Amino acid sequence: MYGQDVMHRSHAQHCPKVTQVVKMNALQVLSLVLLSVFAAQAQVLMPGRCPQPAVQKDFDAARYLGTWFDIVKLPHAFQKGQCSTATYSLQSPGVVGVLNRELLADGTINSISGSATALDPSEPAKLSVSFFENAPPAPYWVLDTDYDSYALVYSCTDLGLLHADFVWIMSREPTMSSITLAKLSTQLASIGVRLDKLQPTNQDEEYCSPM
Repeated sequence: MYGQDVMHRSHAQHCPKVTQVVKMNALQVLSLVLLSVFAAQAQVLMPGRCPQPAVQKDFDAARYLGTWFDIVKLPHAFQKGQCSTATYSLQSPGVVGVLNRELLADGTINSISGSATALDPSEPAKLSVSFFENAPPAPYWVLDTDYDSYALVYSCTDLGLLHADFVWIMSREPTMSSITLAKLSTQLASIGVRLDKLQPTNQDEEYCSPM
């Protein structure tokens, strides 16, 4: 065994390319795993890299705090219920606390908490949100909001030759006017979002009463 160990070490020392290839293969495997994870979460994949849409000008996080009702979204694996809400609070200076809740089909209330920060103070509407300690953060861009009635949120992840779109149209109330919804949908279409993939969230008062 000792002789074999010496031979293995000697071989590795004289063949650095072998070690480099092993490391490269490991990185490729990791990349494929991450790609599979994001692809599994997203149900709407688009060709090319993520678009760079304009975001809310002079975004005021303090006015954005409070509860928002999910009206329309692109489907994804980590949000399977109805009656979805997102509540934002000031966790600490520069850090926004996030609490997402939804009602599952079996009557269970599912919730998850996280935090969001603006990585660049000059672009406060481009937030980065994280829900798990060791998980990579995800972009959370507020494209448009009047703070009092509607908000349009966009997130995107590059996956090699594809990108995964995530969209939420939210309201301060469980309903939204058709005019506002049409306006926000037009904005999404302008950046290439598949409007035919958007799904409404059930916010019926009686159905959502367990919330």
